[in-house]
Amino acid sequence: MISAHLFAPLKLGRYSLSHRVVMAPLTRMRAAVPGNVPTDLGAEYYSQRASAGGLIVTEASQVAPSGQGYPATPGIHSAEQIAGWKKITDAVHAKEGVIFMQLWHVGRVSHTSFQPDGALPVAPSAIAAAGKSFTPSFQMVPFETPRALEIGEIPGIIEAYREGARNALAAGFDGVELHGANGYLIEQFLHSKTNHRTDAYGGSVENRSRLLMEVMTALVEVWGADRVGVRLSPFGTFNDVGDADPIGLYSHVLSRLAPLNIAYVHMIEARDTDAGEAGAPLAIHDLRRFWPGTLILAGGFVGPSADAAIRAGQGDAVAFGRHFIANPDLPRRLQFGAALNPYNRATFAGGGAAGYTDYPVLQSAEAVG
Repeated sequence: MISAHLFAPLKLGRYSLSHRVVMAPLTRMRAAVPGNVPTDLGAEYYSQRASAGGLIVTEASQVAPSGQGYPATPGIHSAEQIAGWKKITDAVHAKEGVIFMQLWHVGRVSHTSFQPDGALPVAPSAIAAAGKSFTPSFQMVPFETPRALEIGEIPGIIEAYREGARNALAAGFDGVELHGANGYLIEQFLHSKTNHRTDAYGGSVENRSRLLMEVMTALVEVWGADRVGVRLSPFGTFNDVGDADPIGLYSHVLSRLAPLNIAYVHMIEARDTDAGEAGAPLAIHDLRRFWPGTLILAGGFVGPSADAAIRAGQGDAVAFGRHFIANPDLPRRLQFGAALNPYNRATFAGGGAAGYTDYPVLQSAEAVG
């Protein structure tokens, strides 16, 4: 069995977790279309991965139609979506699990085919990302040059997040996590590569982090600080983002977040493999001292490395993605040192039950050897 650190209780905001194995937000592209409504199959998927006192963070869910950038991703801006999510929160709560919703706006990495009236995607600045985007039919096309948001439109973006938070509350969630990572709208404002504004939302780190702080304040007003988290990726380059001084930027962001007393910060390390990339910068080494609260780490961890990170005080919990896809009972497998099911990347995004709800769980005899 793995050392007790990964399976020690943890106080996370308002909640008392029984272990520190967190299910990371995972885009699976299986919502019902049209409408982007969570399905009964989705309720089965989340229920399979729920455990007593375990935290699940849902797949990112767009707070407005304009925030969508991938096909068949669920939203949290309609009555039908709220009802679909309510089935999922009920299923997780029946297993005594804790579930937070990740709130999302993709910004410039959307496509006109997703946008109301075929408008251009929005961004802090009119800078196209390198690479390709999805269309609703799962085709890949070059990213378009987005339209820079007018300063008078930014309150509407904040209100969309606020309304998404209210809807998540109505859907029975236990809290919300702001998606401030992976090259989406919030991070586009944060990073110097994507934010060339000259107004109050651009230039200095204070200005570039303004939207993040204003959205976080709105979420806290809806939920209370002890039921709000945020996900950050300080060294992330996904979706063609980057910052000239990530440590300077994120030390400022964490220092500004600290007085809010939110439930947690969820930080993605720059790793792409289970073992971690040799030489990849580890944000936690430079940034942990700026965040006094609960810290969830993510990025290529396996059981022993997750336990070691908690034992060393680098983080308080660890989020698992790919291994949670393939192992519905991942906390139990890690606790008993059981073998993990291999994951199948071909079934990560889109489709039905295959690669979604058909991965096997341990039998009792397997769990004990």
